[in-house]
Amino acid sequence: MPPAALPNVLDMALTNQARRQVEQKASAVLSAEFPHLRPAYRQIFVALLATTAEGWRLFLREDSGRAGADAFLVGPNGVSAIVVSEAPPDETTAQALLRHAEARCAGIHGPHGQVLARSAVNLVLIRPGGNSAPVSNDGLFRSLTAENLPKLFQRDAVHLNRRQVDSIAEQAAKRLAGYAELRVRPPERTPEQVGLLDVADLEEDHLAAAQESSFESWMTFLHPHQQAVVTRNYNGPARISGPAGTGKTVVALHRLRYLARRSTGPLLFTTFVRSLPLVHRTTFRRLAPELADRVEFTHLHAWVRGFLERRGTGVNVDRGQVDTAFSKAWQAHRASLESVEPIAVYWQNEIDRVIKGKGLTTFDDYVKASRTGRGIGLTAGQKKLVWRLYETYQRNLAEKRLHDYNDIIDLALAELRREPLSEPYSAVVVDEVQDITLNGLRMLSTLAGDNLLLVGDGQQQVYPGGWRLSDAGIPIQGRGEVLRVNYRNRAEVLSFAQRFDAKNRVDDLDGAAGVALRDVESANPGGTTRSWRGSEKELAEALTDAIRELPVPVGNAALIVFQHNELKQCKAVLNKAKIPYQDLEFYDGEPNGKLKVGTVHRAKGVDFQAVLAVHFAQSAVDNDEDLQGRQHLVAATRARDHLWWGVVEAQTSGGVRP
Repeated sequence: MPPAALPNVLDMALTNQARRQVEQKASAVLSAEFPHLRPAYRQIFVALLATTAEGWRLFLREDSGRAGADAFLVGPNGVSAIVVSEAPPDETTAQALLRHAEARCAGIHGPHGQVLARSAVNLVLIRPGGNSAPVSNDGLFRSLTAENLPKLFQRDAVHLNRRQVDSIAEQAAKRLAGYAELRVRPPERTPEQVGLLDVADLEEDHLAAAQESSFESWMTFLHPHQQAVVTRNYNGPARISGPAGTGKTVVALHRLRYLARRSTGPLLFTTFVRSLPLVHRTTFRRLAPELADRVEFTHLHAWVRGFLERRGTGVNVDRGQVDTAFSKAWQAHRASLESVEPIAVYWQNEIDRVIKGKGLTTFDDYVKASRTGRGIGLTAGQKKLVWRLYETYQRNLAEKRLHDYNDIIDLALAELRREPLSEPYSAVVVDEVQDITLNGLRMLSTLAGDNLLLVGDGQQQVYPGGWRLSDAGIPIQGRGEVLRVNYRNRAEVLSFAQRFDAKNRVDDLDGAAGVALRDVESANPGGTTRSWRGSEKELAEALTDAIRELPVPVGNAALIVFQHNELKQCKAVLNKAKIPYQDLEFYDGEPNGKLKVGTVHRAKGVDFQAVLAVHFAQSAVDNDEDLQGRQHLVAATRARDHLWWGVVEAQTSGGVRP
């Protein structure tokens, strides 16, 4: 028979006196139900049982002779299979314990048709006594001692609310044959305490309220299709695509943990965006703290530079000097090209994303090459002029012994072909793959071989130019997945973002038809959007008011713009209004109470409860309306609950353009 119903106390904090009373109750219950526990082990189980007075749920194995974990603990930090032992299990035993725990929790349902992810079940070793020697386990389990057991309950890992905890526990009770659920009640409040709240209670109530609308349950629950992708045996490189908010990165992080449990080598998570790996490293440490040191999170060019340094290949990448080398080349050829396109950055991108990005080494290759997504068609004669610009740029680099980012990709590709890694990666996950150049893809394919997982969405491409995976020689036939349900954006935010995808042809990153944002299903109702339009003079007041009226804490919001000069302008507004902010370039995913600020390029791959997007109507994005539409889509879909969209009108000599 299940224990009597207990009050929902996940949002209550126990005083020190109440905690002592709870521990006394827990000790008495254990003495009655498990009288033969050794004292050192009893101390651990008392601590675990005491948490049930605050809303956790504990199941203890009744027969010590049966296989499996000693206990299962369900709480706001997820589901843990607990093993109490002085000696850590060997790899075979740990694998068996993990499989047993995953099997016992299989089929537990969550909200919106989701299921408990196999990769979300934690295996935790707790060693009694004072033995704190490090344990080597290749990430199969988390190792704690009796002294640092509180780490299992730390508040920064909370991602389930009390309803979800109880739902999991009630379903688990039917699956955990041979385990008894034990619970203790919190002490009754005295009459004079009824109706009174101390500071701790208020903090807990605020946390519980925030949890009601939390999207962090992805750490435990996945859609059945997502779960299938996480656990599928691909036997070759694979691809996950899908519109914004469908959980591509969530699936990738769960798959990293799943693969790490079934392999012994290092793992790599990389992307084109410099700041994104820092955020995902923080997130992954919450999901899988036992794997914190085994998975390398770094952006593509940082990995390449480190690899070349280890191989003794020196490079000289100075962005300022590289830009100067191009500027000098542009001045030499400007007269012949500005009639086609007067903006120099267009031609810099042509060299960066088409000629060098695709690894073209002859003019004939350039003439034949596809220029998908470049906006302006070029004749063979015009391409000849571009090629001359490219040759001058290359000479300028050589004279200064400089390398641009494409050069170091080429060097790494050649070096990997000459001598592969002595210790290959067990898995390489590439996020936001649509923004990596074609030659970058070739290098990653050479690096990872069959252990490659590519994650991306062509509709969210914010850099010019395009390719197909087959162009890079990456075969994914039968190993491509498309996600179709949006879990990030609330319905009103999603509806607003869907306005931006009308002109963009969407594919699955390999030429076949993909799924556009307008076609996805929304899993989260509600949300709010606000629009503003005005002049530059009116922006400061409107933006300041929008920030002060945010329906979420300012630390959970981001301000996103589309050009670097616009970022400077908006920062000036924040400085004048004394609103603290942090550059997205340096954001690592840790909460800090400051508004996050950056361009759409730095906002890729992260999301916030609220977003304020500012678009200056007179700005151009490489003269490419489709590219600008994709950038707007990316900015809008960073918002979970609330989106403020501001448009600064273009100016004319007579004032604001009507």
